[in-house]
Amino acid sequence: MNDRNIVENIKSYGLKKVLSYLDSDPDNNIPKILDWVERFDKNGIVKGQLKGVKIVLADKESNWYKLVKSLYTDIDDDVRKTIFENFIINATILGGVRRRKVQEEHKCNVPWAILMDPTSACNLKCTGCWAAEYGNKMNMSTDTLDNIIVQGKELGVYMYIYSGGEPLVRKNDIVKLCEKHKDCTFLAFTNATLLDEDFADDMLRVKNFIPAISVEGFEDETDSRRGKGTYASVIKAMEILKHKKLPFGISCCYTSQNTHIVGSEEYFDDMIEKGAKFAWLFTYIPVGVNAVSDLMVTAEQREYMYHQIRKFRNTKPIFTMDFWNDGEYVDGCIAGGRCYLHINANGDIEPCAFIHYSDSSIYEKTLLEALKSPLFMQYHDNQPFNKNHLRPCPLLDNPGKLSEMVEKSGAISTDLQNPENVYDLSEKCVKVAENWTLVADRLWSCSHHIS
Repeated sequence: MNDRNIVENIKSYGLKKVLSYLDSDPDNNIPKILDWVERFDKNGIVKGQLKGVKIVLADKESNWYKLVKSLYTDIDDDVRKTIFENFIINATILGGVRRRKVQEEHKCNVPWAILMDPTSACNLKCTGCWAAEYGNKMNMSTDTLDNIIVQGKELGVYMYIYSGGEPLVRKNDIVKLCEKHKDCTFLAFTNATLLDEDFADDMLRVKNFIPAISVEGFEDETDSRRGKGTYASVIKAMEILKHKKLPFGISCCYTSQNTHIVGSEEYFDDMIEKGAKFAWLFTYIPVGVNAVSDLMVTAEQREYMYHQIRKFRNTKPIFTMDFWNDGEYVDGCIAGGRCYLHINANGDIEPCAFIHYSDSSIYEKTLLEALKSPLFMQYHDNQPFNKNHLRPCPLLDNPGKLSEMVEKSGAISTDLQNPENVYDLSEKCVKVAENWTLVADRLWSCSHHIS
């Protein structure tokens, strides 16, 4: 069955009628809607995920059921319906069919999401952030951003994530792109200091934009890295979003200084109370010549997050993802176009937001040509980088792997201010990788019963 037939089938069922049916009695109809999604999934794109979702939603006392139910009590009806259509139908099912065809035809990775930086500008100067060094030096025009989205949809990509810099420096352009591409879901990593009532009203109007608010813990932890008063601005933004029934999540970088807070029950409970529906967690990577290496977590701290996030998944109504410790659920590294790619504000197409090396520019190559470039094919041909998926990263977990791929592909540093030799970057991570290897191998052996 081709994409067009699937679209016609969806239209024949009447998406709006189905969503209205769900809204009329979500307690009883949520399982039925999952059956409906399964019927459209003729190619088995989400077959594995649906099986797990059905199991966890069968228990109405579970944290997962409470999370789904909260989408009906806490989120605007039209916003929720738009997200359901764009995220599940367009980005996952229809897009999945198209991406699979391109992958089979061209023998390369095709991402589920594209991460792109509208600008390098930011109104903050956070410790350890490479964007803090760039200033307002690089920007992609609205036409360029639009062209990336148009190309992406041709490949089956309907999920777009803004980073930076601070993407809301370009909030008016972001809203225009939301308006033009109503069939896509847009998310932004934002410090939230520019998120005001007017922008929230725009979010309510376009319905397809979701912020992931960067926060480092409570006030002391956040302000110590992002500047005095930042935490207060973050809380104000959350209050605005919650009042207007708009979805949002949090993005947390855990470091040697804040892991005990970010991974605590007190912190997660507070973020849930403030309205966060998801939490994306990243460990600190010393990217950039002047990066503060001391912020990298110890093996003990990373193991602490491993256990805490898995515990919270069974106890708290919030969707969590730890992009380094969750490699076992996605078979390793998700970069290099396997699940996502990154385009910086200079137009360089990079395999990962943390790997600032490239052999392609959006101004010189199409997305498909970049995905078939030597650097991206190095990722394609070498993934997974380790049989132990708790060691997914070619930089942080597998010393020498990133250097090898960059050298073989001829990729160069994309840091315009202080180009970083890949061997120097890798050297900063060797000791941390060695320490984590001992812990990761023990955890992997225990969880997979390897003798």
